[in-house]
Amino acid sequence: MKKKILIVDDEPSISMLIEFNLKLAGFEVHCVFDGEAVFGAIQSFRPDLIVLDLMLPKMDGLQVCRKLRSQNNLVPIIMLTAMQDLTDKIAGLDNGADDYMTKPFSPLELVSRIQAIHRRIQTLPSTTEEAPIAIGQISVKAEQREVTMNGAPIELTPKEFELLLFLCKHRGKVLSRQQLLHGVWDYHFLGDTRIVDVHISHLRDKIEQNARHPEYIMTIRNVGYKLTEPVIKESYA
Repeated sequence: MKKKILIVDDEPSISMLIEFNLKLAGFEVHCVFDGEAVFGAIQSFRPDLIVLDLMLPKMDGLQVCRKLRSQNNLVPIIMLTAMQDLTDKIAGLDNGADDYMTKPFSPLELVSRIQAIHRRIQTLPSTTEEAPIAIGQISVKAEQREVTMNGAPIELTPKEFELLLFLCKHRGKVLSRQQLLHGVWDYHFLGDTRIVDVHISHLRDKIEQNARHPEYIMTIRNVGYKLTEPVIKESYA
């Protein structure tokens, strides 16, 4: 069955270019041209991924992203922006986008990123159920894509889950930002490592008691990050 991609861009020429390349790659594509139309399209088209422009009429891309995530809709989102300002790119990630690309961009690179996201989501589970990964008070069930802390569920976006799982599978090892881009985003080229930093920040907000003084995800200065077992503090009577 073909994967469905929803394109949201108010520039018909860009939508047509993306649509042509995605259909050529075997995707089913639907286009809408303003932010408000996204929500009707989600009900009728049920996309597997959204390519979402930042600057849109009626409701901009950040508002769309924020509303979808507030509704617990975790459909992967690639944000398109014509702005070079890093703050605009980070704003997209802060509001729930999984990735971003700056216009003008290569349609083939966009197709590659979409395929990479689907490869990771579509990984078939093994026939034998894997034991949950436990680190500190966190339990990660890879096949069910579930995370709990002290038995209580933690709601993660698909990309946050993949990032945590990758860190868990390499616990104790220092991973560079480029290694994380390759392992989690499936980038086979030099990418913008700020994507990693923003998602690490979001993950810390959800699993750390104090994100400023993390116990699990440690920053290794000038290198990257490492997942560690938290130190159990002894109490004395």
